[in-house]
Amino acid sequence: MEKTDHTQYMTSKHTKVLIIGSGPAGYTAAIYAARAMLKPVLVQGMQPGGQLTITTDVENYPGYADVVQGPWMMEQMKTQAEKVGTELITDMINKVDFTKKPFVAVGDSGTEYTADSIIISTGAQARWLGLENEKKFNGFGVSACATCDGFFFKDREVAVVGGGNAAVEEALYLANIASKVHLIHRRDTLRAEKIGQERLFANKKINVIWNSKVVDVMGTEEPKTMTSIKLQNTKDNTESTMKLDGLFIAIGHDPATKIFAGQVEMDSEGYINTKPDSTATNIEGVYAAGDVKDKTYRQAVTAAGMGCMAALEAEKFIAVKESI
Repeated sequence: MEKTDHTQYMTSKHTKVLIIGSGPAGYTAAIYAARAMLKPVLVQGMQPGGQLTITTDVENYPGYADVVQGPWMMEQMKTQAEKVGTELITDMINKVDFTKKPFVAVGDSGTEYTADSIIISTGAQARWLGLENEKKFNGFGVSACATCDGFFFKDREVAVVGGGNAAVEEALYLANIASKVHLIHRRDTLRAEKIGQERLFANKKINVIWNSKVVDVMGTEEPKTMTSIKLQNTKDNTESTMKLDGLFIAIGHDPATKIFAGQVEMDSEGYINTKPDSTATNIEGVYAAGDVKDKTYRQAVTAAGMGCMAALEAEKFIAVKESI
């Protein structure tokens, strides 16, 4: 299908604060910026609400005594941002230019957004194995976040897939909650740091399954829940089935930062670098909040906190700019 050329329909919109991305970081930044009377514009992107829109039960976000649903919580944040004065736009930013003042961002719609300051909150996506049933049972036994969902597997048997630091940390975390944890790795050695490996091998609740990969996830329709996985030995291709209550995928994350390459400083994995105790990037007036810069915690509450920081920093930046 031929791609439509939007340039002939190009329109322009200016704002003091442009927020790119709409997870907890983006919506929180919008709430604070709007309350500071900055009239922010938030471009929602491909997945309005971010990763929480594919999360079912949320039990660890402060302020909710009962379990809430991820999509509902994000809808509440969205509504709050709108009510205090944020302009929400359904569009996808595909190009930015931070060498110009004001900054420029161009959307799929053809709209050119110009801004005195920009808050990047495009988030990160967990890498998955690419199995059809992995998607089917995501949130119903399959997860990519032990800190988020581990509590639901108290005294149950689970497995973690991966061989790096993230997988080892997830397995150790789950060992405090689950009755048994299996770490499944396609090779016969781990990539994780030695100190983590030592803790892992010393934990009697953790069993390492070497030279194996998950090739299928099985479960029931009513109630919808995974019940077992199919393993394939990477040496001889033999297959086996393992009964499990939960499966945690820990093979890494990919930050959504491709369009910012060459515009702001990033680390080797594509996460945006920010100054210590700040969301400020190396470009004055451009800020990064949430999973787009955070590969340590990756929690909705920390993303929201960074969204608040970014808005306050942007407000200060604009105030100084306007006073000159």
